[in-house]
Amino acid sequence: MNPEFHDLIPLSKNKQIKGTRSIVREKVIQILTAHEISETPIEIIFQHIFYRDFNFGEGEGDSNGFNDGSNINTNRTLTPEEVFELEADIPIIWENNEAEFARRLIEKTLEIKDKIENYIAEVVTNWDYERITLIDKLLILVASAELLHFPEIPPKVSINEALDISKVYSTDKSWLFINGVLDSIYNKYCGDGEIVKTGRGLREK
Repeated sequence: MNPEFHDLIPLSKNKQIKGTRSIVREKVIQILTAHEISETPIEIIFQHIFYRDFNFGEGEGDSNGFNDGSNINTNRTLTPEEVFELEADIPIIWENNEAEFARRLIEKTLEIKDKIENYIAEVVTNWDYERITLIDKLLILVASAELLHFPEIPPKVSINEALDISKVYSTDKSWLFINGVLDSIYNKYCGDGEIVKTGRGLREK
């Protein structure tokens, strides 16, 4: 193995960690970022990032890029870099419902993408929409998907999760911008009757 890679990332001493919805959201952002940059089908990236599956190849899925794995090449030899990344990463133990949540969140984010991007372009004044970083756009889109299509998740949770991730992956002040845009999105689509939350304590942001 090339020693340069060993110097970059120390091997993890943790055997595994349990998956959570917060980690799911981080993985979803990583998957969507990789998809935007590489235009690689979603399912191939999903297997690689969510399940740490390096044995992937060409495959076709449904309209959202998902498949059952039957068309994915499992015979390709891993490169030294891929082997090291696999060894260095902390394995995450996912529950079935967490994988389902991740897939549905990705699907709904892609479904609302044009709608929310058009709205953002309208409301973001004195700022060129194209100058908004990819990570900030995706955080807004993912949180918006939760607001619009996950009635069981309180709005405050969706927004706060996006802000927390932005503080790790984006610029120092990105969370302020994201919070302002999400507040605007929440108010607009609540007023339009498109955000409907169910259960005690879920109606208030």
